[in-house]
Amino acid sequence: MSLLPEGQQNNTEVTFNDQQNINKFSTLFAKKELLTAELNDFKKEKDYLDDLSLELELIDEDELINYKIGETFVKLKQTEVLKRLEKDNSEIDNNVETLESEITSIDNKLSLLKTQLYAKFGTAINLER
Repeated sequence: MSLLPEGQQNNTEVTFNDQQNINKFSTLFAKKELLTAELNDFKKEKDYLDDLSLELELIDEDELINYKIGETFVKLKQTEVLKRLEKDNSEIDNNVETLESEITSIDNKLSLLKTQLYAKFGTAINLER
């Protein structure tokens, strides 16, 4: 008994290897979504740090500024805060670069799996969102 209408039925057999590829595709797709969300968070954080750096440049160099380290605020001079922000910015840049390369790698694997699965199942399988 098939749940699909008469014209949409597909008699292609799903092998164990096919099921493994479908599962792998699903896992990689979910991982890509998580990494993309994390990447967007890092990009927002970078934007905030850039805006903060611009604002801090307008403040007097000798003025003390509250800077959050962990759960504590410490009073630091403007120059020290700018150095710390620069360091934080470079760490975020490294994280963004790493995430982008991971996402590119996952995209390549997804593309390969899509090609294989669509070649075998055609329109009987939906790998798009």
